[in-house]
Amino acid sequence: MLRFRTLSFSCFVLAVVASTSIAFAQKAAPSNTPAPPIQNLSTLNVMPLPQDVKLTAGKFRLASTATVYVSGSGHSRVYGAANRFLRQVSDRTGLNFMTEGYVTPQDTVKSSPIQISCRRAGKLVLGEDESYTLTVTPQQITLFGETDLGALRGLATLQQLVAADDDGYYVPALIITDKPRFPWRGILLDVSRHFLPVDVVKKQLDLLALVKMNVLHLHLTDDQGFRIESKIFPKLHEMGSDGQFYTQADMRDIIQYADDRGIRIVPEFDLPGHSTSWYIGYPEFSSGTGATFGTPYQIDRKWGRNSPVMNPIKEEVYQFLDVFFKEMSELFPDEYLHIGGDENNGVQWAVNPDIQTFMKANNLPNKEAMQNYFNKRLQAILTKHGKKVMGWDEIFVEGVPKTIMIQSWQGKEALYKAARQGYSTILSHGYYIDLNQPTDFHYLNEPLPDSVKLSADERKHIYGGEACMWSEWVVPGNLDSRIWPRTAAIAERFWSAASVRDVEDMYRRLDYIGASLEQLGSQHESNVPVMLRRLTGVNEDIQPLKTFVDVLETVKEYRRGQLLRFSYSTFYPLTGVADVVRPDSRTARQFRNLTARYVVSLKEIADGGRSASGKIAQDSGKIEILSAQREAMTYWLNVWKSNHERLLPTIQRNPRLKEIEEHSLSLSLLAQTGLEAMDRLERGVAVTAQWRHVAGLIIERAKQPKAQTDIMILPAIEQLLKAAGSGVEGKSRR
Repeated sequence: MLRFRTLSFSCFVLAVVASTSIAFAQKAAPSNTPAPPIQNLSTLNVMPLPQDVKLTAGKFRLASTATVYVSGSGHSRVYGAANRFLRQVSDRTGLNFMTEGYVTPQDTVKSSPIQISCRRAGKLVLGEDESYTLTVTPQQITLFGETDLGALRGLATLQQLVAADDDGYYVPALIITDKPRFPWRGILLDVSRHFLPVDVVKKQLDLLALVKMNVLHLHLTDDQGFRIESKIFPKLHEMGSDGQFYTQADMRDIIQYADDRGIRIVPEFDLPGHSTSWYIGYPEFSSGTGATFGTPYQIDRKWGRNSPVMNPIKEEVYQFLDVFFKEMSELFPDEYLHIGGDENNGVQWAVNPDIQTFMKANNLPNKEAMQNYFNKRLQAILTKHGKKVMGWDEIFVEGVPKTIMIQSWQGKEALYKAARQGYSTILSHGYYIDLNQPTDFHYLNEPLPDSVKLSADERKHIYGGEACMWSEWVVPGNLDSRIWPRTAAIAERFWSAASVRDVEDMYRRLDYIGASLEQLGSQHESNVPVMLRRLTGVNEDIQPLKTFVDVLETVKEYRRGQLLRFSYSTFYPLTGVADVVRPDSRTARQFRNLTARYVVSLKEIADGGRSASGKIAQDSGKIEILSAQREAMTYWLNVWKSNHERLLPTIQRNPRLKEIEEHSLSLSLLAQTGLEAMDRLERGVAVTAQWRHVAGLIIERAKQPKAQTDIMILPAIEQLLKAAGSGVEGKSRR
């Protein structure tokens, strides 16, 4: 091994590259494929986990002769769900269930081995019964729901339970009694900043149904676009959307599609701020006072907390909103309509003399009071049209009616404060999936921890939560990888018991649910090679690039925009490396876990070697475990060590990849450093100051984001370095 005598990083890099070139490892990679399901509750491969499961003896064998019988007074949506279930299982297993036609009231057979019944048709309203019981014996599958919505949730569970063994496909025998912990389990899709076509929205509804989510919140208007057709005020969508909007026929189609899957559509019209797109066609409704504030207004191509805001003192504004929301209330059947209400900076109100005069005359001391006045006027309009108002934290001010629903994005304390005062609330803080946090971050974000001081009645005011997919960095091509499979874990937090918190088991099951989501059309995995080929060209070997991006994650929270050297906008191409990588790298996570176990194993063996001779037999088992850990770690470290040499020609032929060259080299150097640390640990070789200094240079360089991404094996390498320098004495087991 070379010993470096220079402190120059560039000279050091050249020396390391020259001394570490090796052929790509030829042995097969350790498999990431999950183990086959076994009859043990701790390995049930469903998500969300049901409230109560009892495993029984045997398996129900699936065969092409299987049919479905539906009974009871259920909604027609049960038949559609049964047909989708059979088609999806057929696609997976190759069994042809549909030879006799679709499942309809006329076509079902009472003696069918799959029996579905429900007592009544469910209503798509907050708090409707979604409970079900599912009983599987070797002879029959019986599913019962108090409502057809419960039957749909049970079918989603049944679909996930389908497994395989040497004898074919089966469902394990069991009894499930299940219901959701929270009645509001949703996701927000921001279709304003980047428009999402109808087929993309429908696909998300299919995926949401699989994990028992029941609300799709559509953020339809913002500064960047007005995305719904108004037949009464056509300039809203004609001038405020760049031609990208949902016609009312489109929206009725989406609403019906969602209804068939037991999912509510909640529309959001963000007011009084985040409203530039309203004023392009109707500038007279803004609070602006001249060209200083954007009149004539244009679609905002950038992001942020912008100044255009609706004028709260003009009676013409409320007349306009009355007519507009009557039209929207007739289009959207849900009982709730979201008015936004967030991030009004108050600038236009502060400099508009008429508004300032009005505020003084009406004892409205600040913008919050002025906005509360506006919200109350707007709420009266929506109440007249049969809607309940919901909005973000900012609408929660003194005196606001108790009938509103508050969506908390700023923190849990705001949620609990509202609940203590008797307001209905849902939580989104901690579920902003656009911020690229790992799955366990969201999974462990508990809306109602035992530690929070709320009475039983106050707890009832917390109805659940929503994941939020804001679309500054999202277009159809990368949408799935930003939502899935992480949102399945959020769905479990909303559905399953609060005690379900085993992160390791969650990640194990996430692999299964990820595969099921892909079968339903999600492209969170399959679109990665497509995007890589777009970066490299058709004839390039994308494997080295994939090996590289598989250990990257997009930088967290709001750092991506901060790292860009220019002001990005709606036209910024979301097709780069940062858009390909996933928010939660499975490969890097598994390597970090493997490293942690390796360090523990090594220390246990070292400690055992200093103990009494009676521990030798026990140590031999630990040595075997350590050997397997070492083999897997050295395999991957050698892959990453050699990958830069393999990737470099592709980088040189594709200018767009130039931004990752230094990052790719850092990965190679990190891998070599990890191998050296392992060697020193196992041979008990002391770490020199020089080696520690060089390793520190590598670490510090690798910590710098490149192409708005981070190398996610870095914490594992740091752990190896810490162990190597901590005095842990290992013995060579070669």
